[in-house]
Amino acid sequence: MIKITELKIISLESFIQDKNVPQNEIHLVWLGQAGFAFKFNRRLLIIDPYLSDYLSKKNKGKLFPHIRLMDVPIYPENIKNIDYILSSHAHSDHMDPETLSVLSVNNPNCRIIAPAAEVQEAINRGAKKEQIIPVNDGQIIELENDIKIIGVAASHETLKINEKGEYHFLGYIFDFGGIKIYHSGDCIPYDGLYNKLKKLYINIALLPINGRDNYRFNNDIAGNFLIPEALELCRECEIKTLIVHHFGMFAYNTVTNEELEELKKKSSKNLRIIIPKINVLHKIKR
Repeated sequence: MIKITELKIISLESFIQDKNVPQNEIHLVWLGQAGFAFKFNRRLLIIDPYLSDYLSKKNKGKLFPHIRLMDVPIYPENIKNIDYILSSHAHSDHMDPETLSVLSVNNPNCRIIAPAAEVQEAINRGAKKEQIIPVNDGQIIELENDIKIIGVAASHETLKINEKGEYHFLGYIFDFGGIKIYHSGDCIPYDGLYNKLKKLYINIALLPINGRDNYRFNNDIAGNFLIPEALELCRECEIKTLIVHHFGMFAYNTVTNEELEELKKKSSKNLRIIIPKINVLHKIKR
């Protein structure tokens, strides 16, 4: 049985600065969009941090201006002591050049995990080649004696594969001392996904719920799980906790507050549903 308790914290800076947590207890915070930070046994891991206003500058005057709906919760300049940074794919709200470049310089001893197909792109955006650990679908990487990750192919409306058989879009399963957390990256259901996940006995799923439609897809905005699909994945794979994300950042690409309220009502003893908030800590333990 996995227990999750929530409490407010002063700031993400205070969370980042202190890596002390009780032995074998996972501390998790949301960074906005698909970004999360984990602390476990004096290690700090961050996945998909978008901590700048890069996209609003890049897309100013375009059809989708990418204006942030939430403030930057912590600036990359204020993040030190990172052990691992993970990027699920090369879209800039997941592999942000203005975040990754600063984190790479300020945390020279950290390792950066990225899809093998996107290693050069990670370097282009500020990662140092010697920092990078490339990962592909099905690959197991032992980061520490008690921390492993498993690469899981993600379909960001397509399963994009290069000529070497390397996937451009990945999710990751974090195995923290036997507690398994699945971050799907940007993903929709695809044939074989449920079978992969069922075999791995996942405890918690972190899934993007901004959905998809033809209008966005036809304008180069690939989509993610619809809310019913995220719920179905958890039911089919016997995952007991769902933490949703990829909402509240861009007006053109989010669910509504009303949809989030309706989703909260679906939480039950069989599937706990958590809507994360900035400056809320989730303590996870057996």
